[in-house]
Amino acid sequence: MEVKKIGNDYHIPVLYYETLDNLVLNPDGIYIDCTLGGGSHSEGILERLSDKGLLISIDQDINAIEYSKKRLEKYGKKWKVFNGNFENIDMIAYMAGIDKVDGILMDIGVSSKQLDDPERGFSYRYNTKLDMRMDVNQKISAYELINNYSEENLIKILFEYGEERHAKKIAKLICEKRKEKSIETTFELVELIKRAYPERASKHPAKKTFQAIRIEVNRELEVLDIAMEKASELLKVGGRLAIITFHSLEDRMVKNKFKDLSTACKCPEGLPICICGGVEKFKLVTKKPIIPVDDEISNNNRSHSSKLRLIERV
Repeated sequence: MEVKKIGNDYHIPVLYYETLDNLVLNPDGIYIDCTLGGGSHSEGILERLSDKGLLISIDQDINAIEYSKKRLEKYGKKWKVFNGNFENIDMIAYMAGIDKVDGILMDIGVSSKQLDDPERGFSYRYNTKLDMRMDVNQKISAYELINNYSEENLIKILFEYGEERHAKKIAKLICEKRKEKSIETTFELVELIKRAYPERASKHPAKKTFQAIRIEVNRELEVLDIAMEKASELLKVGGRLAIITFHSLEDRMVKNKFKDLSTACKCPEGLPICICGGVEKFKLVTKKPIIPVDDEISNNNRSHSSKLRLIERV
């Protein structure tokens, strides 16, 4: 299957057709794109909606909103956009005058534009000030985290959010270095991480650490957990929640949450009969995640770890 190149210089969306085909089932419906970014998924949804349909897009990065406004304002009243964190999806829906929706999309992770912008400090490939904030107005950045967190907290973050097996050594080196001077740039941090890697690494040594710091700075897993719960309550009967993840921590959370939502009986294991009276509210659309085809991976290497899971209200 040949995959048409989609997207722009801001971001190349992953699993584009797979997402739209499984999410936008009612052209007259109301949809929410929780992660607007460069607007590719949003525009795909808008193109499939009739004049009766509505899309609400959300992003905490004001730069993404300003970029996408130029692209999507042509859709007029079919499109509303809000600057905010999608953990507040219930409040944003209320402000938009919406009670229930037909579909919700969450494309978790960092956009290509954010990764490739040296000023944002997300990437270990550029020497720039440590930052990594998706919302540039929030107080805590990677700089504050690296220079102020205790050694124990650093170990916990690197191990849990980065699955970094050299977490203890990296945390120790960070704490030793910052006694001499503050660690200010991405390359200063990268050099410390490299010292913790005695062997030749197949992947960049800083990859897992930068992922862990970014997740902590932006509260990504906490936000995802809150947003999934609120999103499930916003769905109409027949409405679907689609979530695209990029690493195992996120995917595991989504898989477990969807399994819990789609399980009617909440009784402890071992009981011969159900006594909780649980009623089925959701069903899994995807028992196994949808993953990119080979052509998409060859066109966009960042799609290689992406997974799409969907659940439907019944």
